Amino acid sequence: MDIKKKFGLKIKELRKLKGLSQEKLANLAEIDRTYLPTIEKGERNVSIEVVERLANALEVKVKDLFDE
Repeated sequence: MDIKKKFGLKIKELRKLKGLSQEKLANLAEIDRTYLPTIEKGERNVSIEVVERLANALEVKVKDLFDE
């Protein structure tokens, strides 16, 4: 599986574990709400800044977003 898809699935898994909607997570991460679904589907090449924002919003370390 491609890394973008793996990353997206991890974001989706953590978001659901935290009980967050896509819109709520996007707001917490300060990204556009229409951007998050494309990340979760593995359609986006995410910048390191967005990775950090998502980690902070999910209250995890950046490395945790890449654990399999």
